[in-house]
Amino acid sequence: KGDIIGHFGLGFYSVFMVSDKVEIMTLSSTEGAEAVHWTSEDGMSFELGAGERAGHGTDVILHISEEEKEFADEFRVRQVLNRYCGFMNTPVYLEVVKEEAPKTDAAEGEEAPAIEVKEPERINPNAALWLKAPKDCTEDEYKQFYRDVFHTYEDPLFYVHLNVDYPFNLKGILYFPKLTNDFGTREGEIKLFSGQVFVADNIKEVIPEFLMLLKGVIDCPDLPLNVSRSFLQNDGYVKKISAHITKKVADKLTSLFNTQRETYQSYWDDIAPFVKYGCMKDNKFYESVKSVLLLKTTKDEYLTLEEYATRNGEKAGKKVFYTNDAKRQAASVELYTQRGIDVAVMDTIIDGNFLSFMEYGNYPKDGEESLSFARVDADVSGLTEDSDEGKELDADKLQELFRKALGKDELPVKLEALANADMSAMVTEDEQSRRFKEMSRLYGQSFAMPDQFTLVLNRRSATIQALAERDPEDETTALLCQQVYDLARMAAQPLEAEEITAFLNRSQKLLGMLVK
Repeated sequence: KGDIIGHFGLGFYSVFMVSDKVEIMTLSSTEGAEAVHWTSEDGMSFELGAGERAGHGTDVILHISEEEKEFADEFRVRQVLNRYCGFMNTPVYLEVVKEEAPKTDAAEGEEAPAIEVKEPERINPNAALWLKAPKDCTEDEYKQFYRDVFHTYEDPLFYVHLNVDYPFNLKGILYFPKLTNDFGTREGEIKLFSGQVFVADNIKEVIPEFLMLLKGVIDCPDLPLNVSRSFLQNDGYVKKISAHITKKVADKLTSLFNTQRETYQSYWDDIAPFVKYGCMKDNKFYESVKSVLLLKTTKDEYLTLEEYATRNGEKAGKKVFYTNDAKRQAASVELYTQRGIDVAVMDTIIDGNFLSFMEYGNYPKDGEESLSFARVDADVSGLTEDSDEGKELDADKLQELFRKALGKDELPVKLEALANADMSAMVTEDEQSRRFKEMSRLYGQSFAMPDQFTLVLNRRSATIQALAERDPEDETTALLCQQVYDLARMAAQPLEAEEITAFLNRSQKLLGMLVK
């Protein structure tokens, strides 16, 4: 096949990787041609003589070396042919010849091995679906092709059919599998073909890195596959192919959002990690899809960034309030939802990096203030209201009272007017320092960074107002301060073993005081 000769992996001399000796018996179809017999043991020197072949055609006979005898096994040969020739235009057949136990030849009275020859079996009966025009492919064909090629019973979410003739020849189908939270431990499988001949899986120099999470086939017969990968990485032609693939994926996502939003939203939980990863790896991809990035809320609604800002308006400012563990942070989430503020769920492994990416000037338009993200226990900016209640309280005196009762001389204590008057206090943790610690743990690094907690006292709370009037030297005052602090911490995260024991013992003691 002229258009693939000389391409990487298709050289005839690769036969000597598995053979001690190779023979070629050939006869041209030209009238008057004579048969030729070629023999070589190393590919460097050879013998050429008259052949005995009667009909035109060519036989290539490999004498498999002892070290590579697996390639004489039917299963292994079938595996190789299926992998590399499964979609070739030229029919490829496998004929299995087996030698059975010797049997007696009635005429000669001698034993002779019985030869069993199976009918030739075509290895590549399936058509390359990616070569068909998208309008000629059915939904069932796309799904069946996905199951057959990737040996799975699971259907893909959706797919992108690549069909380009100019300025380069590019065909293929990319499938979006279900990714979910474990995408960091998974790798997709994109098979690269050249003229329907399989070349390799996941060639990162041709396929954008973030698309490696997908499954699919790409056929580009014009790729210079007989050069080094470093050449491919810097080749302008290859870069154009890679950019086009990225654009087609972005176009598919935006088209789905604009024409089938409910369907797009149903995919979002599965594809969100892939889309976010793509945004961080490729700025052109980000620019193309930023308007269709979604925030899933704790109420199972899906909002674009613009919709979130519009709905939450002045209550949220330029912040997106989020939770990375809706059950564990349920009490803090409830404070925001009571105020009519949407809380986004950001609980995938990639979200820590993605939040920082969005904050560093990638979201706002020119002249706009940058969007920021705050976990529901990071600050109270969305939970305060303009109120005169408790304005007379002495913040310094209360800070000294709580520091002494808790034995925490450096604990920051603030007074705020929280919207929920029944809540006595909250404990907040600095967003940036907490993210840094989480990322350090994620990458297996350990930095001895101190916790940066702040105790926020609600000056509208009757409990805090009463504590401000109590004798700071009284034992009960200290117990109440400790109880307020632990209750505030429990609303954000569970107490540690020793802390919960102390909390339970203190609760029993306070109950005993109360009933006397």
